[in-house]
Amino acid sequence: MLQVNNITFGYSKKKIVLKNFNFTLQKGEHLCVMGESGCGKSTLLKAIYGLLDMKKGTIFWNEHPVLGPKNHLVPGMDFFKYVAQDFDLMPYISVAENIKKFLSRFYPEESEKRTQELLQVIEMSAFANTKVKNLSGGQKQRVAIARALANEPELILLDEPFGQIDNFKKNALRRNLFRYLKEKNIACVVATHDKNDALSFADSLLIIKDHKILANDNPKKIYQNPTKKYVAALFDDVNEITINNKEYLLYPHQLKIVENSKVIRDFVTITATVLNSYFKGYYWLIEVEFEEQTLFLNHFCDVEKLTTTSISIIRSD
Repeated sequence: MLQVNNITFGYSKKKIVLKNFNFTLQKGEHLCVMGESGCGKSTLLKAIYGLLDMKKGTIFWNEHPVLGPKNHLVPGMDFFKYVAQDFDLMPYISVAENIKKFLSRFYPEESEKRTQELLQVIEMSAFANTKVKNLSGGQKQRVAIARALANEPELILLDEPFGQIDNFKKNALRRNLFRYLKEKNIACVVATHDKNDALSFADSLLIIKDHKILANDNPKKIYQNPTKKYVAALFDDVNEITINNKEYLLYPHQLKIVENSKVIRDFVTITATVLNSYFKGYYWLIEVEFEEQTLFLNHFCDVEKLTTTSISIIRSD
């Protein structure tokens, strides 16, 4: 189990990046860390890996303290793996050789089997003999993940692991990777901007704002009941609506165009003016104005500009 106990870290006395962080992570559990750029996500991963010396607090993996560079000639924990955004691969050897680098040479058959298994996880079997220097940024990112998994760490730390990968590859890779980690019971901490990493695959979600933990709970609970606009905005466009002196945080799918003024789930219908429509594939994002407030809602078709329309909120209080 990972135990982060009241840690505080700053690169200087005036620049505190992590302030009083407390949380735990069980073996095999997946934690997603979200927040705006510069909030401290990457710094948190470095702290957990042992690349930083804490100003206050402690980090443990089971009974083992995680200590920083002041206590280790070579920083980092042997039973963790950290995949940073710079990858740090060996460019002049092949993809397979990069993965095998950390596998035992005394058992070549097992090493080869393990390498082929990981190449399938990252969907790069066809590039096994390609030199890393000839790969794209997204392909290098996938190789870095496979190499980190070579010796089956107890915990893997992933910093924006799909940031450079094309969408059509990202979805399959995400499913393959997180399924593999669960099968091997490998704990995982992912720092990301992508809501899909959290909503579909994380067991818990930690949200950082102003270098503090703003929320730490089940992703579904946080998504369905956001307490602040900052939290909701990490997942989708968010409407902050004031109706009869009461404020609501609503996603676009929670507003619906209706033909006439009705009450839906005890919410009265509002009247708004259409400003713009944006084609999103299987739906349109409609921008409207309501009492000098700009709102966004999803609709099944385009709506003409300056149309006056009735909109109902389709969620319970």
